[in-house]
Amino acid sequence: MEDEEGPSCGKADFVLLDQVTMEAFMENLKLRFEKGHIYTYIGEVLVSVNPYQELPLYGPEAIARYQGRELYERPPHLYAVANAAYRAMKRRSQDTCIVISGESGAGKTEASKHIMQYIAAVTNPSQRAEVERVKNVLLKSTCVLESFGNARTNRNHNSSRFGKYMDINFDFKGDPVGGHIHSYLLEKSRVLKQHVGERNFHAFYQMLRGSEEEELQELHLQRNPALYNFTRQGAGLSPLDSDEKSHHQAVTEAMRVIGFSVEEVGSVHRILAAILHLGNIEFVELEEGGPEQGHLAVAAEELVDHVAELTATPRELLLRCLLARTVASGGRDLIEKGHTVAEASYARDACAKAVYQRLFEWVVDRINKVMETQDRDPRRDGKDTVIGVLDIYGFEVFPINSFEQLCINYCNEKLQQLFIQLILKQEQEEYEREGITWQTVEYFSNASIVELVERPHRGILAVLDEACSSAGTITDRIFLQSLDTHHRHHQHYSSRQLCPTDKTMEFGRDFRIKHYAGDVTYSVEGFIDKNRDSLFQDFKRLWYNSKDPTLRAMWPDGQQDITEVTKRPLTAGTIFKNSMVALVDNLASKEPFYVRCIKPNEDKMAGKLNESHCRHQVSYLGLLENVRVRRAGFASRQPYPRFLLRYKMTCEYTWPNHLLGSDRAAVSALLEQHGLQEDVAFGHSKLFIRSPRTLVALEQSRARLIPIIVLLLQKAWRGTLARQRCRRLRAVYTIMRWFRRHKVRAHLAELQRRFQAARGPPLYGRDLVWPEPPAVLQPFQDTCHALFCRWRAWQLVKNIPPSDMAQIKAKVAAMGALQELRQDWGCQRAWTRDYLSSATDNPSASSLFTQRLKTLRDKDGFGAVLFSSHVRKVNRFNKRRDRALLLTDRHLYKLEPGRQYRVMRALPLDTVTGLSVTSGRDQLVVLHARGQDDLVVCLHRSQPPLDNRVGELVGVLAAHCQGEGRPLEVRVSDCIQLSQRGARRLVSVEPRPEQPEPDFRCSRGAFTLLWPSL
Repeated sequence: MEDEEGPSCGKADFVLLDQVTMEAFMENLKLRFEKGHIYTYIGEVLVSVNPYQELPLYGPEAIARYQGRELYERPPHLYAVANAAYRAMKRRSQDTCIVISGESGAGKTEASKHIMQYIAAVTNPSQRAEVERVKNVLLKSTCVLESFGNARTNRNHNSSRFGKYMDINFDFKGDPVGGHIHSYLLEKSRVLKQHVGERNFHAFYQMLRGSEEEELQELHLQRNPALYNFTRQGAGLSPLDSDEKSHHQAVTEAMRVIGFSVEEVGSVHRILAAILHLGNIEFVELEEGGPEQGHLAVAAEELVDHVAELTATPRELLLRCLLARTVASGGRDLIEKGHTVAEASYARDACAKAVYQRLFEWVVDRINKVMETQDRDPRRDGKDTVIGVLDIYGFEVFPINSFEQLCINYCNEKLQQLFIQLILKQEQEEYEREGITWQTVEYFSNASIVELVERPHRGILAVLDEACSSAGTITDRIFLQSLDTHHRHHQHYSSRQLCPTDKTMEFGRDFRIKHYAGDVTYSVEGFIDKNRDSLFQDFKRLWYNSKDPTLRAMWPDGQQDITEVTKRPLTAGTIFKNSMVALVDNLASKEPFYVRCIKPNEDKMAGKLNESHCRHQVSYLGLLENVRVRRAGFASRQPYPRFLLRYKMTCEYTWPNHLLGSDRAAVSALLEQHGLQEDVAFGHSKLFIRSPRTLVALEQSRARLIPIIVLLLQKAWRGTLARQRCRRLRAVYTIMRWFRRHKVRAHLAELQRRFQAARGPPLYGRDLVWPEPPAVLQPFQDTCHALFCRWRAWQLVKNIPPSDMAQIKAKVAAMGALQELRQDWGCQRAWTRDYLSSATDNPSASSLFTQRLKTLRDKDGFGAVLFSSHVRKVNRFNKRRDRALLLTDRHLYKLEPGRQYRVMRALPLDTVTGLSVTSGRDQLVVLHARGQDDLVVCLHRSQPPLDNRVGELVGVLAAHCQGEGRPLEVRVSDCIQLSQRGARRLVSVEPRPEQPEPDFRCSRGAFTLLWPSL
């Protein structure tokens, strides 16, 4: 974009003109316009010419070029002004405002849109949801307000028929957190009639041409605007139906995004439709001699039905309000007075205007409620700053100018007065006050014109208020005569009575004001009625009692009783004057940035610049005087302390604090170090900087040093935080250390107290409860518990005779192997092991077994008998026999008791890999051997009968295997799997009380032990 600027495009700043003349100004303006450069600076003031076409000057790429840049680093643009206002607000925490001015059709509304788009684009980089919501409302509100407040005029296809000032609230990070819209003087008379070539408000046409057929039927409407009195004038000027439909959809979507409910949008459409139907109501006077002689009637009563339905009001009450009014007499009695046709038409029109005005105000208030800042506390969130954007109607001159044009032009006079005071008058006065050499620039002051309109007691608005409040019949002609009397000698006022030879004005109707923008002739017809802005109380009560909550909320004054005495309400002119005074005071309290919009031609044609028309605008806007003041003056001025506070880090003599005699001397030293002393002037209390480039140079120098200073401050602050944290951690660790010591001491003392009696037999502390240890002592307590268990075990074991140790070890091995899966395994009795050698268990054959045992010892050389017992066995052939089982430290023998315990089968003990038992009291045992069939036996013929010896067998075998260091798998299951010659079989136990002796039953490849249960 920088490459597009060059000598062939003219001067980007009018201050740089070789000669400050109107001819040079217009030549530069025209050259830039023809080259497509519609923006030009006058210092910090932006001059904008409406191109009447879309130009490739906007969008994300253009926003990125201007974001964070100084005003003169890029070519003139609206984005540059928006960025300057935003940076000034964020940098100095000072409220700013952007004042967009110019006549109707100069492009003010579009300029405000681009400014809002820029602010929305450069804020909220962290994508906070609440900030995004506020931004969406700010952007979408423009679309909604344009629909309800803009209309097509002869000078502008999208003319704002109301004034708008928007405050945008920002938090300390520069993100928008809320906003507020102020609206001024909606031109509600446009609802009733429009000039030739103009339209009513956009909302009516968008609803008619953009709604679906079903919705139109519900509203009792037809799509053709020419069918309705209020929209007939502009029906032929409507754009394409598709455009109106897209606009209607955009407005509906915008209202949804803002937060309007579906019911509220429906209420808005019903109110608009009711206004259109209200405009079609005509009144007729009943014929003489009829039963209702002298009374009025409605020509088409179905329209009354439609309005009553759409407004949710009783039809009878609505008809009564249209045809008559209720007044209170002196005795507080109520009298109903019928209307004439003229009075009924006036009441109908006043009602339509008032309903639309209340609708517009309700829409603005609804948007404000959504945008208002929520839960903001300056002590917690920091001070909010504000950027104000003023988009207000421009100077207007119509063939017939009425009360609205007087107010609009008075508003423009006030804004021009503010511009003169801030840009021209105050600047020159400040130079003189600070002792700066200055050549005075002459300029036109419009203070006398403003005074003509707003002066108390004698101004036009004051005289109009007096006429409205006077008793008796006061007509517009009498009001004009009063104006002539008060202002006959005023240089900016004239009328046909005062200038009889001026035939451009009519007697008793017109007066003329010489505005700063030119002469305007006003017709006083309707001035008093428009200023009174009166509406019969009957309509207010009617709408207040509506069942539609939206319509009811628009008429809070309808709840007043008709007999209630109230103060005289302020007139429309006084309300507008007060709002203008407040607006100007609000703008004056902020740092202003100006956008002066120029309309290039009256034909709204792209690429055409009418030099005489633009020359007139340049003249009355005071742009040439602005150039002279800016050219001869200084771009910036700052008090010495503030200047030092911002730039002192760029000079070694002023950082961190200077030791010179005064702030002025310190500023002089700083500028000399930068070599900028030739571009400044020193006042009594302020430094005046002539060129913005000097400020840019200082800002760039400051920007280079700020990161270093911030890093230094961060280092110091982080060091402070780290030291504070270190001290806190040390204190915490000290407290923790001492607390842990206390907990350890307390825990050890408690252990000592509880275990003092643990040495006493016979329990040796078995029932003592260990206290819950601190977490740090948990491993220590686990170790202590293990040591205590070993110590207690030793205390119990050391008194056991050596002969019983083998039995104890076997029982311990059995307990570990069975893992509490078998509840009864004979641990309560003494284990004999060699039961076949016992005369008690084997009285008839113990001697024979002893002889056989000696023979086997001599043959196999085993060392000890681990276990022996009679058993009942079953083999793979399903044969059941009584046998004997001998288990030595080397072999497992199966013996035949009937043949002197002859050895039938001998297995090396190291081939036995495991055994399986059940969880019951039965004596079933399955021995598993490597490479051999599993041996299925049941221990029996014991004394006492059915003695539980399974645990003894498991224990002695497990203890022996542990001694040899080899594993033994012990399985406990009520259905045991076994293998015989590679075939898988199952063996289970069936308790049978009538069974005399244990025995096996074979069926379907499975074994069942029939166990005689007790």
